[in-house]
Amino acid sequence: MQSSVFQVHTGRGEVVHDITPQCAAFAREAGDDGLLHVFVPHATAGIAIIELGAGSDDDLLAALRDLLPADDRWRHAHGSRGHGRSHVMPALIPPYATIPVIGGALTLGTWQSIALVDLNVDNPDRQVRLSFLRDSM
Repeated sequence: MQSSVFQVHTGRGEVVHDITPQCAAFAREAGDDGLLHVFVPHATAGIAIIELGAGSDDDLLAALRDLLPADDRWRHAHGSRGHGRSHVMPALIPPYATIPVIGGALTLGTWQSIALVDLNVDNPDRQVRLSFLRDSM
């Protein structure tokens, strides 16, 4: 298994951050058939396969605000107001995704991108681990 970690600065606001270029470059370097596993080792972030740049990223953040309001209802209450919702979000948007790779190319659909989703305004820096599992055939 080939593995690598890169850093993402998400800032102090809610964000859907495109990490497709880093994922595609890693798959290209592998240059083989297999699976790319994308994992964010944080309790308050997730990985989504979603169309970006056409409003879907803003729609996702709006939907998460509706589902997980940044208010005082959360029992996990340290940090900024509503911080507990950031710990619930990975149950809805998991901290991982796996994408098939053929000949070193991601097999995403036409409008699909790989995004890091981060609602945690208290942690502006994230790590993403990419792992490539080669086809053994």
